[in-house]
Amino acid sequence: MRKALSVILALPLLLTLAPAADAHARSCDRPDLLFCEDFQSVPLGGATSLNWGVDTKHGTLTVEKGARGQRVLHAHTERNGRAFLRVDDFSAPGNSFYGRIRLKVEAFPRRPDWAHYTLVEATGRGPEIVRPLGGQYVPTSGHALWGVGADGGPTGDWTNWRESAPSREDVWQCVEWRMDASDNRVELWFDGVPQPDLTVSTRSHGGNPVDFVFPAFDTVKIGWQLYQANDDTHDLWIDDIALGSKRVGC
Repeated sequence: MRKALSVILALPLLLTLAPAADAHARSCDRPDLLFCEDFQSVPLGGATSLNWGVDTKHGTLTVEKGARGQRVLHAHTERNGRAFLRVDDFSAPGNSFYGRIRLKVEAFPRRPDWAHYTLVEATGRGPEIVRPLGGQYVPTSGHALWGVGADGGPTGDWTNWRESAPSREDVWQCVEWRMDASDNRVELWFDGVPQPDLTVSTRSHGGNPVDFVFPAFDTVKIGWQLYQANDDTHDLWIDDIALGSKRVGC
């Protein structure tokens, strides 16, 4: 009787834990997703898949087991290298989409001054290279700060960093972003909390005083790139990548 009672008492706990236990496995099952990768079916070792490509220079991408036993993508670079998972042939309805990734960056660069890094980049037919998630080390604040940015188009090379958005290192975060073509607007959320200071749009951005206009997106890259040379190595871990026509959520 005592054993049976303990099983009955444990049932509510099991029922509570069950959804959390298999939520990771269901993360790519939503019908509104345009792209999804949780790495659970990707072999350990050098990252490769028929669903996406890689873009590396002085860097590597490997799939390894994370702290909770699930598989994650490890991006490693040296000097001012890059290591990106590359989503090609991407198409979003109305050229607008949401994104979500979970990430942990071991350490952000602190040299040279104004060191600039990118974690998400979207490109396509049109001159602008749009970077919804990136940032800079800002020596006047003594911190690495998140900032939406762009390059290659009429608005020039800019990163709209904000002191209200420090880049947190050595901690897992869920980062979401929205690309809204109706006003060429980029919005960000960190762990489900909106960060309106980082929002940019057609007439409100950090570049030259001309309109900021999205390209027709066909490629999204997720990983790491540092643009200034130094002798440091950089490591980050990425999981649960999702691009969708609706907000994905954390």
